[in-house]
Amino acid sequence: MYRAPVDEIAHTLKNLTGLGAQIEAGQSGELSADLMDAILEEAGKFANDEIAPLAEIGDEQGAQLKDAKVTMPDGWADMYRRWTQGGWNALTGEEEFGGQGLPMALATATYEMWNSGSLGFGVGPTLTTGAIEALQAHATEDLQHKYLPKLISGEWTGTMNLTEPQAGSDLNALKTRAEPQGDGTYRIFGQKIFITYGEHDMTDNIVHLVLARLPDAPAGQRGISLFLVPKFHVGDDGVIGARNDVFCSGLEHKLGIHASPTCTMIYGDGKFGDTPGAVGWLIGEENRGLACMFTMMNNARLLVGIQGTAVAETATQKALAYAQERRQGRAADHDGEGMSPIILHPDVQRNLLTMQALTNASRAVAYNCAHAIDRAGGADDSEFWTARAGLLTPIAKAFSTDIGCEVASIGVQIHGGMGFVEETGAARLMRDARIAPIYEGTNGIQAIDLVTRKLPLGNGDVVAGYIAELRAIAEDVGTSNRDDLAGIAEALNVALDDLDATTATMLGWLKDSDKNRALAGATPYLRLFGLAAAGCYNAKSALASDASIHPHRSAIARFTAHNLLGETAGLRRTVEGGADSLLEAGALLAAVS
Repeated sequence: MYRAPVDEIAHTLKNLTGLGAQIEAGQSGELSADLMDAILEEAGKFANDEIAPLAEIGDEQGAQLKDAKVTMPDGWADMYRRWTQGGWNALTGEEEFGGQGLPMALATATYEMWNSGSLGFGVGPTLTTGAIEALQAHATEDLQHKYLPKLISGEWTGTMNLTEPQAGSDLNALKTRAEPQGDGTYRIFGQKIFITYGEHDMTDNIVHLVLARLPDAPAGQRGISLFLVPKFHVGDDGVIGARNDVFCSGLEHKLGIHASPTCTMIYGDGKFGDTPGAVGWLIGEENRGLACMFTMMNNARLLVGIQGTAVAETATQKALAYAQERRQGRAADHDGEGMSPIILHPDVQRNLLTMQALTNASRAVAYNCAHAIDRAGGADDSEFWTARAGLLTPIAKAFSTDIGCEVASIGVQIHGGMGFVEETGAARLMRDARIAPIYEGTNGIQAIDLVTRKLPLGNGDVVAGYIAELRAIAEDVGTSNRDDLAGIAEALNVALDDLDATTATMLGWLKDSDKNRALAGATPYLRLFGLAAAGCYNAKSALASDASIHPHRSAIARFTAHNLLGETAGLRRTVEGGADSLLEAGALLAAVS
């Protein structure tokens, strides 16, 4: 059973991001180190005792659709209500609307625990958080006061409606339309697919944020607007009224996250209401919907990244427990009678250490991204932190979710044949993990975003500044004179040399308008970036710890440096020399198709 690693989470927040220093300097409002510890401890208890026990039930029963109504698995609606009563949905909301105004970094840590307990549960509040962000930034005061208190409390949930059957990542093909009614409202008509928690029975209202086109909108993405469309109308007094003309017509049968209802939503076919058309209200400006939606999407990408960390943590715990119990073969240094626990075999140890190292590193990457988002809201150096958040978001999303899949797969391997059957739960984690590299912008799109939009920020100064900070970590390790960290700095600097060189190569290709070469190497470049950061963060974790109390952190740092960072050299060769063969072979594939 999952147990929240509260000490490791707190250590990462305090020592591997700038949040700990902020708290010490009194720059985090009323948030103290003790309060943060208490919040994390209580979140861990809820994840352990309430969410994790329902994960298997959620996977086996799944969400069920009948007569346009979705019923959640046994116990889930009650569990969700207890979760909202605990104030967990309100952590980052504005205090004016009932939120607690706490840092995104702290909330991200709690989201790790919710998703470790059950990815099918954790994905739902992620969308509500995104809807809150969009409304806080772009909605009118009237809409904010009508909808934000209930969304922030979690009494209502929110969704993001982008995808259509013909319009996935490319929103140019979007067809859903919005017809102005002359009274400040719009009638929405269209179909949306893959809508997470688009319908369920955990709350009495659902607030949909829907992308649609106005009749006179320009073509392409410049002509997309964003609308708030509630499941039930809400009166000026906040009381829920009649049903709006929107409903769920189908649920997807998925590889994983079975408890999360993935809905096909129909807007405006006359099923509900006297007049066809779902009534909606404009968010932001006409034809500027993507700008509003990206406010929602960027945080959602971070919180999907933490899903990768979350499932990796659970998979690691499960594999470690199994390896301690399962006996097979006889290890070389096993002195006892009979077969050895498989944890004594070096190859199993290598797998377990890989799981732990990658999980810890992905956590640090995601928390640093969240901290940058927090700082981007400040007054003095917000421009710097906005750029830093932009740089780290695609890495936090793609690297961490790739790690989730990788670690969950290793977990199945450690379980052997018992991992391939459903009894142990290792297979469920692998199935659940596989969605995270796909939704909220596929990891290939994240790599494109990193290379073509984020590396050129500040003419390359933003990425150069971040790499310089990683260099400083390597220097601190090298000058620490700690025996437990010997040899790590050299490995870190080699990996950072690879990152420096490939970054310069990418920027050169972009400057020369050789975009196809940059795109060909984008995914291996993102992996290289993530690994270099991983090595540095795991080393920083050890550097910030007393080796006599936490020897595992030094061990993880050494293992990362000497067993995982060697991959950066191969990735560098792929980025720098693989474009020609890829593009030539790709042309043949296109010709055949």
